[in-house]
Amino acid sequence: MRRRVHIIVSGRVQGVAYRASARAQADSLGITGWVRNLPEGSVEILAEGDRPSIAAFIDWCASGPRWARVDDVQVTDKEPKEEYRCFAVQRF
Repeated sequence: MRRRVHIIVSGRVQGVAYRASARAQADSLGITGWVRNLPEGSVEILAEGDRPSIAAFIDWCASGPRWARVDDVQVTDKEPKEEYRCFAVQRF
């Protein structure tokens, strides 16, 4: 069973390799979707994969790479669409 989530991560999450690390983590878990910085300083993620992988990814998002300081992670479930083939870093 697949799960798709929209995630907003706030804190010190830009300029600390958060997006590249999120991509590596998603790739290792077989998750598709994307990650991008938002103008106000947070990071936005759309991720889809099997339920255990998404749960592990959300847990990772709460800490991020060692240089990050995550203050909040907001997760919203979405309807799975299976529209992405990989996990990409996007620009805003």
